[in-house]
Amino acid sequence: MIRAVVASSIGNALEFYDLTLYLYFATAISKLYFPSSNPSVSLLLALGSFGVSYLMRPLGAVVLGLYADKVGRKPALTLSIGLMMIGTAMMVVMPTYESIGVLASVGVLVARLIQGFSVGGEFGASTAFMVEQGSGRKGFFASFQFASQGLASVLAALAGFLLSAALTQDQIAAWGWRLPFAFGLLIGPVGLYIRRNLPETPDFEASAREADAPARDLFVRQWPNLLLATGLVATSTALNYMISYTPTYAVTQLGLPPWIGFAASFVGAVMLMTVAPVVGHWSDTVGRTPIMRLIVIAVFVLMLPAFALLIAFPTLLVIVPVLALIGILKASYSAALPALMAEIFPTRTRSAGMNLSYNVGVTLFGGFAPFWIEGLIALTHTPLAASYFLMFAASVSFACLLLVRRRMGL
Repeated sequence: MIRAVVASSIGNALEFYDLTLYLYFATAISKLYFPSSNPSVSLLLALGSFGVSYLMRPLGAVVLGLYADKVGRKPALTLSIGLMMIGTAMMVVMPTYESIGVLASVGVLVARLIQGFSVGGEFGASTAFMVEQGSGRKGFFASFQFASQGLASVLAALAGFLLSAALTQDQIAAWGWRLPFAFGLLIGPVGLYIRRNLPETPDFEASAREADAPARDLFVRQWPNLLLATGLVATSTALNYMISYTPTYAVTQLGLPPWIGFAASFVGAVMLMTVAPVVGHWSDTVGRTPIMRLIVIAVFVLMLPAFALLIAFPTLLVIVPVLALIGILKASYSAALPALMAEIFPTRTRSAGMNLSYNVGVTLFGGFAPFWIEGLIALTHTPLAASYFLMFAASVSFACLLLVRRRMGL
């Protein structure tokens, strides 16, 4: 089980490490690859490219998910991490707009599209790989999906903090931002080696004798499950990307120096990394949905006053507790989420079903989250708009949890 968890989690960690870095250095990337006379337009173009890459996730979810359901979890996991390494490598070596013009902007977008496609197939296959090992502790082991995201965010926040402390802003903008991406690229070969040397899951091998039409079964019979699972993802991904977006939010909306945003995100990521396995273990005892319902209610009630406090007192002593709260809520909700999604779909459509619902949810509530938040702030003229977005996501998930309980008794 330890090898299975490591093999499944390392690709997820690499994915989120790369995505988090892009958000952390969105301001620098916007100036280097999407220059404009208006800094806000430049930043929106960079964040828009980040969001557009998520449109590839559903395609990758279907293609790689059906591949995993037909051929096996192991081949799909090996392919997805290989594609991730290509996208990360492109970010490391991509020339700037000043050097090659619009080709630089296109190159960054292509790198994000490759990442989006590969990541689209990662969640379902890796979660299925963990829960299909025959263990009765599915909630605990599946929770490492998001604990690994916390670890990735810790590493990314630490990298951002160290760069901000060691280099000037000009040095970071010129070349320093590439260093964390290069470090992430070194993780890929390790994950590739581990995944290639693991056996297939027992559940998948047993299900291979079943009727082989996962695509028709998924889209004809299980479309209600796809919609419900997509809604379940909303709260998890909205909270997660708020943590990742904090450094940019702290600079552009609160007027804080970058290192404070990185420090706050670091705390939120630590909460995710440490709390998720504990709550995952708890969900094996009391069930998934009771925990998740409690958390979405807490998100709806607490986010508006938390952001109001942060805006009124934009200091390190306030932003750190707020991000710690968001991290705890995110970890507690997400810990139970993968196992619940795995229980919604049968084995022969599990990877594709989880992939598609997860990635549609992440695209709507995560990939475009920074863009939605910036747009809402511009529309409402208040930084509180970030809390409105989180409250809306919580409402969607709460409705889906009630339906899952009523339809399936989970």
